[in-house]
Amino acid sequence: MMNGFVRLKYFGRTVTHVRSVFAARNGGRYQSSKIENSQDGNPLLKYLTMKIKATGPFTVAEYMREVLTNPLKGYYMHHDMLGEHGDFVTSPEISQIFGEVFNQFQYLLNACDISIHLVEVSPKLSEIQALNLTKKSTEAKDEDTSSCYKIGITKTGLPINWYYHIQDVPSGYTFYIAHEFFDALPIHKFQKVQDEWREILIDVDPEIPQKLRFVLGSSCSPIAKTFVQADEKRNHVEVCPEAAIIIQKLANQLKKYGGAALIADYGHSGDKEDTFRGFRSHQLHNVLVDPGTADLTADVDFNFLKMMIGNTVSSFGPIAQHEFLRNMGIDLRLKVLMENAKDHTMQTHLMQSYDVLMNPDKMGKRFQFFSIFPHGRLEQTSKNKYPLAGFTELEMS
Repeated sequence: MMNGFVRLKYFGRTVTHVRSVFAARNGGRYQSSKIENSQDGNPLLKYLTMKIKATGPFTVAEYMREVLTNPLKGYYMHHDMLGEHGDFVTSPEISQIFGEVFNQFQYLLNACDISIHLVEVSPKLSEIQALNLTKKSTEAKDEDTSSCYKIGITKTGLPINWYYHIQDVPSGYTFYIAHEFFDALPIHKFQKVQDEWREILIDVDPEIPQKLRFVLGSSCSPIAKTFVQADEKRNHVEVCPEAAIIIQKLANQLKKYGGAALIADYGHSGDKEDTFRGFRSHQLHNVLVDPGTADLTADVDFNFLKMMIGNTVSSFGPIAQHEFLRNMGIDLRLKVLMENAKDHTMQTHLMQSYDVLMNPDKMGKRFQFFSIFPHGRLEQTSKNKYPLAGFTELEMS
C-alpha cells in the first residue's frame, strides 16, 4: 500500500495562528479584565487599545491572532513556553511512554522513503525543534524562492522542512499529525439573544482606558449565519472558520493522494459552550489581562470538524486519550519500563506520569483523539482485515 514515499506532516501546538483563560462570563454578561500592575507599560495592550479606538471593537479571533502572533510582541513569537519553567506542558513532555506507544507504526515506515514537514510559526519553538531533531544542522531558505523557511536533516538522516502555513506544504501521500494544533486556532464566540446570534467582541472599558472588556455585537453575525446550525441547542457557541478550512484541505488531500490524519487535542462533541481560556506559569490566566504574556486556547469542537468533512473521507472518534493509549498498548509498555526501572524513584515517576496521561480526572478524558482517512481504509477495517490502531481494542494473541 505504501510503495512510494511517506511524508509525515506535523502540526504542533503553535501552528498557523493561536491560544487562551476563562472568558469571565457570568449569566450572559461579559466582564472586563481586572486591573493588574503587570499591565502597566504593556506595549501590546497599548497597541490593541489604540487599534480599537481607531477601528472599533474587534472579534475574539482577531484578538487571538494579535496576542499570539503579533510579530513584535506576540506570545508565540518570543516566549519559551514549554516545560516546567514555561506556561504549559504537552503529553510528550509528561512522559516518554506517550511517544513510545507509537513505535508500533515503525514497521510501516521502515520500508518507505520518509520526509518530515513541520508547520511552525513560533521562532522559539522552531529553534527547540531544530535542536532536538537535528542538533542545529539546519539551513535557512529564501522565502521568495522556497515554500519552506528552513530545512535540515534529522539525527537519523531524514530530511525535514519547516513551513509557516499548511498550504505551503507539498502535496502527496501523507500521514498528518496535528497535536494540540486545532485548539490554538482563532475562534469566534457567539451568544444567543432573542433567537439571533450576536458575536462577542472585545472593546476598551470606557471607564478605564487601559482595560479590555467583552461586549455583544449589535446585530446578527454573518459568520454565525454561515457556521452555526439552525437546530443548535446551546446558547453560547465557539466557531473556528480556520479549522473548517484546514480540515477540508486535509480531507481533500487524503481523498486525492491517500494517507491518514491523526488529530489529538482538548475537545468535545458539540456540547460545551465557553472554553476560551489562557495559561501562564501553568495556571489559568484571564484572557484580557496582560495580553502577549499568556497562552490562549479553546477546546476543539469535533462535531464541527465532522460536519466540515462531510462525506469526503471517513473518520473514527473522537475517543478519550485513556482509551486510545490503552488500545495502543500503553499498559504493556509501562509494565516493561517498570520491570527495567533501576530504582524506586524512576518507578514512582513512571506511575505518576502514567496517571496524568490516563486518569479521566486529568488528561485521560479531556484529551481526545480523532482520525480521518480515505473511505477504502474504513472498508478494510470493517472486514477486520486491518484494524485501525488506537481506535480498535487491543487484542492479545
